Amino acid sequence: MGVIARLKDDIASIYHRDPAANGTIEILFNYPGMQAIWIHRVSHKLWVRNWRLSARCLSTFSRWLTGVEIHPGATIGDRFFIDHGMGVVIGETAEIGNDCTLYHGVTLGGTTWQSGKRHPTLGNNVVIGAGAKILGPITMNDGARVGSNSVVVKDVPVDTTVVGIPGRVVATPSAQSKETSQRRTEMAKKYGFDAYAVSPDNPDPVANAIGQMLDHMHLMDSKVQEVCQAVQTLGGSVCTEKLPELDVEDFSDAETAAAQKRQKSLDEFDPII
Repeated sequence: MGVIARLKDDIASIYHRDPAANGTIEILFNYPGMQAIWIHRVSHKLWVRNWRLSARCLSTFSRWLTGVEIHPGATIGDRFFIDHGMGVVIGETAEIGNDCTLYHGVTLGGTTWQSGKRHPTLGNNVVIGAGAKILGPITMNDGARVGSNSVVVKDVPVDTTVVGIPGRVVATPSAQSKETSQRRTEMAKKYGFDAYAVSPDNPDPVANAIGQMLDHMHLMDSKVQEVCQAVQTLGGSVCTEKLPELDVEDFSDAETAAAQKRQKSLDEFDPII
């Protein structure tokens, strides 16, 4: 893949995963995660060509510029997205697959001073929440997800979610859950919600409630489509107009207000009472 094609691929992946992205110029100049990844790609080429000092100097400059520290020896796949970027640390022997997402404060670190493989390996489509620490030469298999501020020191199976310190499994995949997850993902894309937030393996009760709403909307869509087809067969003319777009900002503002209210209640709680 050429440089221009890969750049377009990265920009498209940011549009897909970050609703705050408003334009290509904004992404190029104001997304430190993307800047850090592209500087790393240059420093990594220097590293594998044994220009170690130049590679380290470039990665240090990237750390100063973006707040993201990626060792030039780390291997990174396509469409890698670091959201916000600040405080992310990726070690020398870390390996990251395609379509992975890291939020701010994530560490892919080692647990030993011995040489050799000492940092994590991430498969494809792995999502790691803000502040999480993935430590040691462990493997995060395809589709694995890590909750914010978790500490993971063991391998995570395919399509499994872990949370807590140390990380523990809160949801494992099944045939039914995969089907539900796929259906909700398609509905989420249709209505503009974040697919990660509506995943059925997310322990957030608000996200679960949204997931149930999407299930209901999917069922209603199916029934309305069947009714429309029957009426059209009988010679009627219905369901010809496009459905109106939903304003996602209304949902986002409502959730933000609810989160602030919950936080205020926690702050005002007196455990001595």
